[in-house]
Amino acid sequence: MTTGPISAAGAPAPGAAAAALAGLAQALRTAGAHLMKGHGTENDFVLLDDGDARVDLTAEQVVALADRRAGIGADGVIRAVPSAAVEEGAGVLAQDPRATWFMDYRNADGSPAEMCGNGLRVFVAFLARRGLIDLPDGGSVVVGTRAGALAVRRRGELFAADLGEWTLPGGERARGAGYDVSVAVAGLPDVRPGLRLAVPNPHTVVALGGPEELRGADLTRAPKVEPLPPDGTNVELVVPLGERVVDGERIGVLRMRVHERGVGETRSCGTGACAAALAVRAWAGPGAPDRWRVLVPGGELGVQALPGQRVELSGPARLVAAVDLI
Repeated sequence: MTTGPISAAGAPAPGAAAAALAGLAQALRTAGAHLMKGHGTENDFVLLDDGDARVDLTAEQVVALADRRAGIGADGVIRAVPSAAVEEGAGVLAQDPRATWFMDYRNADGSPAEMCGNGLRVFVAFLARRGLIDLPDGGSVVVGTRAGALAVRRRGELFAADLGEWTLPGGERARGAGYDVSVAVAGLPDVRPGLRLAVPNPHTVVALGGPEELRGADLTRAPKVEPLPPDGTNVELVVPLGERVVDGERIGVLRMRVHERGVGETRSCGTGACAAALAVRAWAGPGAPDRWRVLVPGGELGVQALPGQRVELSGPARLVAAVDLI
C-alpha cells in the first residue's frame, strides 16, 4: 500500500512519483543494477537485475515504475535476486538447491504476489539475456518463487513452465456444483456463478454466453465477488470455443479476458489462463481434453493439465528494451 501523497486518480502525486524514481535511480547506480522491459503475450513487466541484493525495492518505487505516464509502465515489477540473499528465497532453496535465483514479483500497486505465469517465462528469458543462467534450446532451469521452486523449459521461441499444484478452494462440493461464489460484472446483466481456483494465485472463473458478452464486459471496474476471498482474487471471463484435433490429439479452445487484483484489466494473465482452462475442463466433466489453447487480447497461451493436479503454461517471452533511470 502506498503511504505518500495520493492524487485524485489513486496514483501517487507527481512529486511523490518523481521522488520515488529518483531514489530508485540512485540505488541502481550504487548497486550497479540494471532494468529491462519485457512482456509475455503483452502482459508487461519491468525487470530488475539485483545480483548483489543491494536494492531495497519499496512499494512506492514499484508503483512509480509501473505508472504508464509518469514511469516506465508495466503490469508488474520483477526483481531477480539470489535466493540465498532473501528470506523467502532461502526457504525455497532449502527445498530445492537448484533454485539459485528468486523471482521477487510485485503487482503494479506495489503488493507482492505469490507468482505470475507470464512473468515467470519473461523472468527466465531475462536471466538468460543477462548471462545469469545458461538456457540453450531444450534446456531447463529451476527458479524460486513465493509459490515454491518451479521448473521452466525452453522450446525454441517458447517457454514452458510447470506452475505446480493447483487446487479448488471450494473442494469437491464446488467441483460438483460448478461454482462457489457469485460475480457481478459491470456491463453484463445478472449476477453470474464463479468457480474459484488457486494456481497458486487466487482466481475466479466465470463462463459467459458468447463473444458479445465478452466484448461487452466493463473491466475498468473490478468485478464484485461474493463472498470475496481473504486475499482478493483475479477474475477471468471465458467463452469456451469447443475442441480441435491437432496431430490426432483433442485440444480445447477458449477465449478469455481478465481483471487482475492490484492491476486492473491486463492483456494476458498466465496463471489466469491456467485457471480458465482448468475450470472449463472441470465443467466439461470426464473425458475433457488435457491440452488447451487460451486466446487472450495479447496473443495465445498453451495450458497442459499434468498428473498429480499440476499444470504447465507455455507461451512466448519477449525482452524489448534496456532501461536507464535518470
